[in-house]
Amino acid sequence: MKIVLYSANFAPEPTGIGKYSGEMARWLVAQGHEVRVICAPPYYPNWQLAEGYEAPIWRRESWHGVDVWRAPLWVPASPGGLKRVLHLLSFAITSFPVALWQAFWRPDVVVCVAPALVNAPAANLVARLSGARSWLHIQDFEVDVAFNMGLLKGARQRRAVTWLEQRLLRRFDVVSSISERMVEGLRLKGVHEERIRHFPNWVNIGHIQPLQRASTYRSELGIAPDTKVVLFSGTLGGKQGLSVIPQVARLLAHRSDILFVIGGDGVMKAQLQAEAEGLTNVRFLPLQPAERLGEWLGLADIHLLPQSPEAEDLVLPSKLAGMLASGRPVIATCRAGTELAKVVSQCGAVVPPEDALSLSEAVLSLVDDADCRATLGAQGRRHAEEHLGLEGVLGQFEQDCQELLPSPAVTRVRQ
Repeated sequence: MKIVLYSANFAPEPTGIGKYSGEMARWLVAQGHEVRVICAPPYYPNWQLAEGYEAPIWRRESWHGVDVWRAPLWVPASPGGLKRVLHLLSFAITSFPVALWQAFWRPDVVVCVAPALVNAPAANLVARLSGARSWLHIQDFEVDVAFNMGLLKGARQRRAVTWLEQRLLRRFDVVSSISERMVEGLRLKGVHEERIRHFPNWVNIGHIQPLQRASTYRSELGIAPDTKVVLFSGTLGGKQGLSVIPQVARLLAHRSDILFVIGGDGVMKAQLQAEAEGLTNVRFLPLQPAERLGEWLGLADIHLLPQSPEAEDLVLPSKLAGMLASGRPVIATCRAGTELAKVVSQCGAVVPPEDALSLSEAVLSLVDDADCRATLGAQGRRHAEEHLGLEGVLGQFEQDCQELLPSPAVTRVRQ
């Protein structure tokens, strides 16, 4: 197949959508498909253009056999509200001619990843002009999240934007999302059942294995063998509800055998460091190399997964898959009945969002019960193997794409 992937975020961004779009494109090329990617220069999660990409120019490059077309965009130092909207619009404008050019390539499938939904009209137009099938993949319901978190305001504006969103969703041949609750959200937005797919974020279960020994990070960081590490690893952004972590660390400051490690970068980092000032049981580390992800996640005795209540069932944290694959228990802050609670309740603990006392009690319960940690961690690993393995998830995506096409195109896959 000839596939166009329209995703503002792409490799070498180490987390979030860029990581998944990069892995998908690379995997598809390895299966014998031709893949072109329309994306922005790398800037996430630091909200700063990567070295070598500062100049506002269009460029074309090759990455592991993927044909990558990059269009410039404006990156605000402090994203939020109108600035975030202008940021997304800048890429939609600069990437539009690049997208249109792909119609001459005559792709079989055009896949658009949202955020940013503002790219979807161009993706749909390219598909129609070239006779390709169109696929919109929703990583989070950015419109609902923006209004729920107060980044965008106004009842009239919300009705107008929601109406436009629903009309746009219905124009694609396939619309997918990453969790069952988000798939249900597509139904509520009027997408026909036969066009909906469940396309979860995956994990390379061969690369991330439960460690049967101490992680090498322990000796490197000087962490005592009997210290229990409570780890949050990922983007430090507003959707995560991360302020609860310093609060819990303060409540448990009397436990010298517990260390909270916050690993990652993002717009919330400075605020979190200020909130944790004076705490000796909290350590901040930058995002770690992808090739050491197994060791990094294996550092944890317990994984923390906070989430803002305004984002529940509109986003499913992508970092969850790696946590489960590591074979360590997870404590999530979310309301009962959400998709996150449904998954984590099988392999960890669920506490109400923004409730530091309940979270501290859950941490203590697992810290003091090694057998429970082992049992819950094994259950999480089993869930990852059965439902979230890279080969299985992307293999299903490949099959779904092939089934969209007329039979002559289906045979044009592997040699």
